[in-house]
Amino acid sequence: MNSETVKVLLQEKLADCQIEVEINGSHYNVTVIGEIFEGKRAVQRQQLVYSALRDQIAAGDIHAVNMRTYTPQEWQQLA
Repeated sequence: MNSETVKVLLQEKLADCQIEVEINGSHYNVTVIGEIFEGKRAVQRQQLVYSALRDQIAAGDIHAVNMRTYTPQEWQQLA
C-alpha cells in the first residue's frame, strides 16, 4: 500500500485536514492537522485516525502506524 493510497483513505474520513504520509518499510508515519482535533485528548485523536485505517490494519496491509495529530493552532506553534 503506497503513501498516496493511505492519504486518500485518511482524507475520506478526516475531511478538511492536512495529511502527510511517509512509509518506512511496513511502518507508516502519519501527520494529520485539522480542526477535528480541537478539544480532543491524544487517545481520541488516535482513535479517529485508526478508524479511518481500520480495514487495512485488520487485513494486514498496514502493520504499524506512528501518528502525530495537531490542531492548526498547535501546528503553527511548532513552526
